[in-house]
Amino acid sequence: MSLYAAFRSIGAYVPEKILTNADLETMVDTSDEWIIKRTGIKERRIAEEEVTSDMGAKAAQLAIDRAGLTNDQIDLVVCATVTPDYFNMPSTATVISDKLNIRNVQAFDISAACSGFVYGLSVARAFIESGMKKNVLIIGAEKFSSIVDWTDRGTCILFGDGAGAAVISATEDKSEAIIDVHASADGAYTDMLITPAPGSVHPMNQANLDAGLQYVQMKGNETFKLAVKTLTKDVKEILEKNNINAADIPHFIPHQANYRIIKAVGDALGMREDQVVLTIHKYGNTSAASIPMAINDLYEAGGLKYGELMLFDTFGGGLTWASAVLPFAGKDV
Repeated sequence: MSLYAAFRSIGAYVPEKILTNADLETMVDTSDEWIIKRTGIKERRIAEEEVTSDMGAKAAQLAIDRAGLTNDQIDLVVCATVTPDYFNMPSTATVISDKLNIRNVQAFDISAACSGFVYGLSVARAFIESGMKKNVLIIGAEKFSSIVDWTDRGTCILFGDGAGAAVISATEDKSEAIIDVHASADGAYTDMLITPAPGSVHPMNQANLDAGLQYVQMKGNETFKLAVKTLTKDVKEILEKNNINAADIPHFIPHQANYRIIKAVGDALGMREDQVVLTIHKYGNTSAASIPMAINDLYEAGGLKYGELMLFDTFGGGLTWASAVLPFAGKDV
């Protein structure tokens, strides 16, 4: 009997603190009207005492519970993040595993920026379909406020903190199977979205700190144009490959980076407004946590039912991009 990978559950966590556009008006030269017009963002969440693994562990526990599993049934933990608890090591996945009392289980991080969660989905699918694992926990968790320069109005308005998680489990029911995942990258565009330090190129020293190289840097206009072009092409290809019409997708769940990008891609695909899941207005860009947080909002509102198709698309630093089409195989809320 063939084994397939099923998207069994979803969970998310957001910090309590809300940072509004009005708050940002007191911090940098910007305005609520300008931010909404350019990005669609009205507010974002900020983690204060919590770190990335705290948020990831809370989202993960919810996903495990909703999957009807116990923590000791998880046999792989994958965390997608660009804001890990610690530089280089240990991985945030291992820290989350410890907080969940998941012992003697393979755990590692993925660094694919905003594409990280869908990259994690592709990894989980491969492990399960090869027969190596049965229940894989994938997490997207970010404390992006820790790498934002709060004096840079071009970036500080965009990002927020939060976490989302999913359990991907083995199934013999092909109707529950992940249909397809595309994941790709092009390192020729590394300078478009980058956190330069610390690393072997720019080691940790006072000069690099004084230069602000520890903060995220982005070429906004160039990234916007490339994102729209790349995402539209990638999503069209995955639908055509699998003989699926965009009109037949109940839930288009894009990375929540910028409303204008989401609308441009949705329009190019001929998506109706009721098909597109939007959370950017209240969370901003939470990088690898963005898609699972959006899925969770849809699920908790009762809008995601067993068997309904989901279409993901995402684009991030690297540059990386990914798309996926799959049914929701979890219990109705």
